[in-house]
Amino acid sequence: MTTEQPFPALPAFPNEERVARARAAYERLATRRTCRAFTADPVPREVIESAIRAAGTAPSGANHQPWHFVAVSSPEAKREIRLAAEAEERDFYAHRASQEWLDALAPLGTDHDKPFLETAPWLIVCFAQRKGGIEEDGEATNYYVTESVGLACGMLLATLHEAGLATLTHTPSPMGFLREICGRPAHEKPLMIIVAGHPAPDATVTEHALRKKPLEQIASWL
Repeated sequence: MTTEQPFPALPAFPNEERVARARAAYERLATRRTCRAFTADPVPREVIESAIRAAGTAPSGANHQPWHFVAVSSPEAKREIRLAAEAEERDFYAHRASQEWLDALAPLGTDHDKPFLETAPWLIVCFAQRKGGIEEDGEATNYYVTESVGLACGMLLATLHEAGLATLTHTPSPMGFLREICGRPAHEKPLMIIVAGHPAPDATVTEHALRKKPLEQIASWL
């Protein structure tokens, strides 16, 4: 039998304040940039814990919460992840990526060298759980897994940005090595690495990355 509780009360803001708060949230998030150069300055574990808790509040298919986040700060584990990721990236850039894909990446200046995987104080490896359900029994089917984990990762990034940290999403392909390094079961699929820390003094952002589609291009009104 399903039990229900009243919907939690929301603040009774006047419309003017709702508009101001929405605009302020947009203006803060609009300053988020992908960072590819980090310092080794430490970040308290409590910051990462709160960010993962925030990610865990994301909506998900059937409320199965099909995600697991492995927070990596061990220098040895980060080194192992970097070596494995760079091996996949070398093969990607040399053999597997189409010329069209390489041309699309060219304005960002990326290549197989990923020093940030060792330098940044935290790597958060995000796994999508194909099975498990809310009890994580390893048997129940999970639904809308990629969509659910994508929402959770977005909330994780937003929370880290709110905490004043620089971030980067890294998706080496294939990523099966992350399952082995992080000791996760076969029914979990590595989805991305979120790198978190402080930007290096010489960190830069390409002009291409600053281009964002305007509202008129990303939204329609019926």
